[in-house]
Amino acid sequence: MADKTLVTYFSVSGNTRAVAQKLAGAANADIEEIKPSMPYIASDLKADDEKCRANVEHVVDARPKMADSIDVSAYDVVFVGYPIWYGVAPQIVRTFLESQDFSGKTIVTFATSGGSLDGANGEHLHACAPKATWKTGRRFTSDDSEDTLAQWVKELGL
Repeated sequence: MADKTLVTYFSVSGNTRAVAQKLAGAANADIEEIKPSMPYIASDLKADDEKCRANVEHVVDARPKMADSIDVSAYDVVFVGYPIWYGVAPQIVRTFLESQDFSGKTIVTFATSGGSLDGANGEHLHACAPKATWKTGRRFTSDDSEDTLAQWVKELGL
């Protein structure tokens, strides 16, 4: 494992948070939450409402503001976790990635979803941190164990 590892995550329902906490334990990593300056509420996530916040942000390629900056400068490896919305990461994840210099760092994504596998590999995010080394991400559920996550970290060969 690399000298210094950070697990970052964005979570609204708590599923991604649960995976991130287990991953931080499995990878012996620090953990930071990607928090929006304006928290999401249930009505923001109603996919069947074209005017809900998540739909609008996705369509206009928005960059929602973060409540706090996350400094990645001390880390070699940064895991980035998110729920899959519309087959990709929520736009605030792009805000986070574009806010830091990831030169010389390795980024690994992990995602949660009720069923979609699209977007978990993180390829749609590569342009947000083009100077990073990207490892292929993976989808997990909040039911996955810390042992499962530890095995994945080992397979990554970081």
